[in-house]
Amino acid sequence: MGERYPHMFLILLLFHGAHAATVQKWQTLGGQRPLVIARGGFSGLFPDSSQFSYQFAMSSSLHDVVLYCDLQLSSDGLGFCKTGLTLENSTLIAEAFPKRAKTYKVNGEEIHGWFALDFTADELYQNVTLIQDIFSRPSTFDGAMGMFTLEDLVGLKPPHLWVNVEYALFLQEHKLSAEDYILGLPKDFSVAYISSPEIGFLKNVGAKLKKSNTKLIFRFLREDVAEHTTKKTYGEILKDLKSVKAFASGILVPKEYIWPLGKDQYLRLPTSLVKDAHALGLEVFASGFANDVSMSYNYSFDPSAEYLQYIGNANFSVDGVITDFPPTASGAVACLANTKGNPLPPPGGDGGRPLIITHNGASGVYPGSTDLAYQQAVKDGADIIDCAVRMSKDGVAFCQPSADLSTSTTASTSFMTKISTVSEIQNKSGIFSFDLTWSEIQTLKPDLLGPYTQAGLKRNPAAKNAGKFVTLPEFLDLAKATNVSGIMVEMEHASFLAKRGLGLVDAVSGALANASYDKEGGHLPELMVVSDDTSVLAAFKKFPAFRRVLMVDETISDASAPSVEEIKQFATAVTVGRGSIAQVNGFFLTRFTDVADRMHAANLTVYVGVLRNEFMNLGFDYWADPIIEIATYAFHVMADGLITEESVQRSEPEPELRDPAGGRRRAGAPGGARDAAAGAPAGAGAGAGRRAGPAVAACRHCQPTGRGGDGGEAHRQQQLGGGEKNGRKQ
Repeated sequence: MGERYPHMFLILLLFHGAHAATVQKWQTLGGQRPLVIARGGFSGLFPDSSQFSYQFAMSSSLHDVVLYCDLQLSSDGLGFCKTGLTLENSTLIAEAFPKRAKTYKVNGEEIHGWFALDFTADELYQNVTLIQDIFSRPSTFDGAMGMFTLEDLVGLKPPHLWVNVEYALFLQEHKLSAEDYILGLPKDFSVAYISSPEIGFLKNVGAKLKKSNTKLIFRFLREDVAEHTTKKTYGEILKDLKSVKAFASGILVPKEYIWPLGKDQYLRLPTSLVKDAHALGLEVFASGFANDVSMSYNYSFDPSAEYLQYIGNANFSVDGVITDFPPTASGAVACLANTKGNPLPPPGGDGGRPLIITHNGASGVYPGSTDLAYQQAVKDGADIIDCAVRMSKDGVAFCQPSADLSTSTTASTSFMTKISTVSEIQNKSGIFSFDLTWSEIQTLKPDLLGPYTQAGLKRNPAAKNAGKFVTLPEFLDLAKATNVSGIMVEMEHASFLAKRGLGLVDAVSGALANASYDKEGGHLPELMVVSDDTSVLAAFKKFPAFRRVLMVDETISDASAPSVEEIKQFATAVTVGRGSIAQVNGFFLTRFTDVADRMHAANLTVYVGVLRNEFMNLGFDYWADPIIEIATYAFHVMADGLITEESVQRSEPEPELRDPAGGRRRAGAPGGARDAAAGAPAGAGAGAGRRAGPAVAACRHCQPTGRGGDGGEAHRQQQLGGGEKNGRKQ
């Protein structure tokens, strides 16, 4: 698998460099860029601390990536890398040695399981294989690799090595010395960092490493936990950083120590920890980063935005981040930070980018098709905003994500008597716009329901019912008052509505004429009329200024010459789903289709969507990073436009925080489509018919191209127990 990615970082770095701003001095302690520290290697994809995990971390990250090893000792004193005290959740040791589980008291707590110190090195090395211990991550590599020793890791010649000793006192109680093991390592092992939450261990090691270049890092646990040596809580020690300087050169803290998270999952104001530590000459490293875990709603499920909050804000930068996804962190450091204010390259043409097209406005942030969703999309810099036109019972045309109002409004609480099944619209029952008058619809509230709400991935709850509905004329006026380059007006179910006495085409044509969009010339945004019905598109042929776009709803794997020629009779562009571009098997990408190439060969413009940030929406090849998917379609598939619910967003955070009680004030700006399309990740990889190659993400890590259809979603729903948040295997 690794050979598919050798040039990812370089390609994107070169591409993005053309648009990068002059890099300012970092606000780290020494002024260098922050380090990317790979916890157990690339543990977001491979089993933690496995050979593949470490190798892939080196090949897909910054050249100076630090490989992080959580040290375990066997009964005969050999060091292994493995996160966690017991082994049963991350290995198959229980199958190999079913009767050798034990119970020990660790830090005052009884813990039952399989402990490395109860097995010889040979037993572990020869019999125990590794598995992925996070349900939402791929199990593809389970059982394929054995335990990895620290000596094995050194043999990979990592740029830098970090050894964490979490349980030195526990090992000592069992007549094993992590101190002696580390001090006895050959000089060519060159450990750059040693960390531990135990002050006594660090002091003892430090006294014997005075002439070494190894840095000692004090690891903070939860603030209410007591440290063994001093018996003080980590919260108390945090208030006396000067004492830490006496035995360590830096601190490793949970990321919440720096940017606290409220109970509502929104960021609070940052603490002064980084500045205070830097003032004392202490480096600060933050832990707990992963692309596929719950994060603050401020980040809109964009992991790059979270990294930028710690390394690219205006006031401070941590000295390094410990992450399960080192490619994403590498991209944030090398390609997204320090780019605020950079001009976005124009869309299209050589060196250009795809158009950024909204899907019901910025519907990842506000309820779709509301005034707030459109305003946010415009503010974020979307090229094209869209209106999916629905009809009320009394003939009012308005924008709404679906004709079924129960999916995007509070209709279910007010109009249960209006529930019906309309097979021409959908298979399931619903409350449809054409069964309610406009005055009835106006009594409803918008409802922000993300596609993975049932799985625990809610979107911006503070804005759940925010905004107001927008009629088609209001949408057209809004577009004219902004700097968007174009608008999309989408029409579905025209023939069915006609049977109900509702003329969708006439309503849209009249609104466009009244807003003067039917006149050529002038300074109005370009207008695209979109439909899955060729007769609807044919009705707009009389308007030469309009671009006609065929919506291809079905997932297709080919575009024959006759079908392409037929499309050209009615449209100059198409919208296609992701599954029609990249095919998936086993939740990994298998190949690109030639659909986009065939459409392009016939001079048809290709728009791809819908893109969403939630990691459950992404195939494993995207490494739970939405920027990689964007990059794939932008720079490998060469899509002319990307249809996205996250719209376009800035690449660096601003110091404002989202107000849980009201408006959306930025605390961290998701990178989103704008950054990727501007050159953050670039796409490159295998052509159609071959195994999908990497998308070239912002700086050498990019990733393959993602899921077609619902592969990634279905797999994660299954792994999450049909709606539970991702957790460790039990």
